[in-house]
This record gives sequence, C-alpha cells and structure tokens, in this order.
Amino acid sequence: MQSKASAMFSRISPRKARMIIDFVRGKHAAEAIQLLAFTPKAGAPVVKKLIESAIANAQRAGVDIDRLFVSKATVDKGPNRFMRRWRPRAMGRATRVTKGVSHITIELDSKG
Repeated sequence: MQSKASAMFSRISPRKARMIIDFVRGKHAAEAIQLLAFTPKAGAPVVKKLIESAIANAQRAGVDIDRLFVSKATVDKGPNRFMRRWRPRAMGRATRVTKGVSHITIELDSKG
C-alpha cells in the first residue's frame, strides 16, 4: 500500500531540497525521520514534516508503519510569480532576484 504526501510552493530552492531528498530516498521511514532530526540543512525540517504526514496518511489506511520506506521522492521547481524582488543595478537599471519555490512529493511503500 502506498501513501503519498506533497508540499506545494515550499519556500526553499529546489537545489537545496533535492540534496535532502536524495539523502532519504530508499530508507525506512523511521530511519529517515531520525536522520533528518539531526541534519543541519535548510530542507531537513520541511522534508521531515512531509514524511511524518505521509506516515499519518498510511496510518489512516491501516498500514503497518514499521514496514514503510521512502519509495519515491521528487522535487520540482515551482513558479516564481509570487516572490518577485528587484535589485538596483548600475546606470539606473534593475535586475530580478529569483526566490526559490519548490513542489516536493514523497511516496511511502510497505516492504514485503
């Protein structure tokens, strides 16, 4: 049985989130939460909360949570239309400052 959780429009850049997602992909859910609790990266709290949400979704379906592992985890770039910032530049010009927005999806599956 698969359980899924997703965080849309997370205020973290996709590059930072992918580093954490690659770290937990394929691990048991409990082990992933333990590792993320002590990981000093910016994306660790976001991914930890997302895995906990997927575990809660699996519990509601009646799945044994001790057998869950991270089967699929993806990070996609979100739109930047909400966080537009401008930085003044030379000769009266301005350049856009792009703020990272991510769509993070995690799927848990049970082994066996």
